Amino acid sequence: MLAVVLPRPGSADVLEFRELDKPTPADREVLVRIRAATVTRGDVALRRIPALMWPLLRIGMGLQRKRILGHEFAGEVEAVGRAVTRFHPGDPVFGTTTGLAGGSHAEYVCVPEDGVLTATPPNVTFEDAAAVPVGAMTALRLLREAGVTAGTSVLVHGASGSVGTFAVQLGRHHGAVVTGVCSTANVELVASLGAATVIDYTRRDYAAGDAVYDVVIDAAGKMSRQGARALLADGGRFVSVRSAAGERAADLALIASLLEQGAIRPVIDRSYPLERIQEAHRYVEAGHKVGNVVITLAGGSWALP
Repeated sequence: MLAVVLPRPGSADVLEFRELDKPTPADREVLVRIRAATVTRGDVALRRIPALMWPLLRIGMGLQRKRILGHEFAGEVEAVGRAVTRFHPGDPVFGTTTGLAGGSHAEYVCVPEDGVLTATPPNVTFEDAAAVPVGAMTALRLLREAGVTAGTSVLVHGASGSVGTFAVQLGRHHGAVVTGVCSTANVELVASLGAATVIDYTRRDYAAGDAVYDVVIDAAGKMSRQGARALLADGGRFVSVRSAAGERAADLALIASLLEQGAIRPVIDRSYPLERIQEAHRYVEAGHKVGNVVITLAGGSWALP
């Protein structure tokens, strides 16, 4: 199979295309033929981690060093292990490789049957499905942690990013009154996702004035708890993407249901073929992406770029 391999830490230039053996699923694993994946800020961060740091990260956070990067994917089940009962060859699926040794920047990946994997709704494309799991599950977890319900006033800082776009939509779906903070170029987008109010931080200080909120969501990892205090009503709650959290298949199944209903949708900034993955990494690393950056894998045979 064709795969993008990280031989050593460094810039996007170190990523290499290689032909590797196609993986074989273990008894309780599913082999997925990947049709679409993403490049996330997490992929960029992992690419740059010095080799000497990995033993500490493995002990402290349970992270495995990935030879192949890529957290999110969508595709079709190619084969299943002999003990698998939930999935069958040909099933469209999407999920994550978080915590696994293999990533999704390749033609195939093996995922545990009980991993973060679920069926793709019939009305959702591979590209859209791949752009969903991490951002949507993180946003769902933040809203749940903050106790967001109907009528809750919510400020989403970083409302145009992957987590932020889903936080706005999921907040609206729960009946919250959402205020999004973003730059001028993304004001219309954030409003279209369901924000009742959008603050352009380049023209107005979102922390100025008397407005306070029941919940402040730091969807970009750039706010501090202390900095959010002035924005919180009495008893208000601050939550941030910087807090560690696990992923759950049950949450992804819920997200899939909301996708099928049209209650939420992914925002895709750019899409690149796998051959241009270095370019995709550079774009994400520049820090200006809106929503998600998707990688597509065409069907048929491949030749090394």
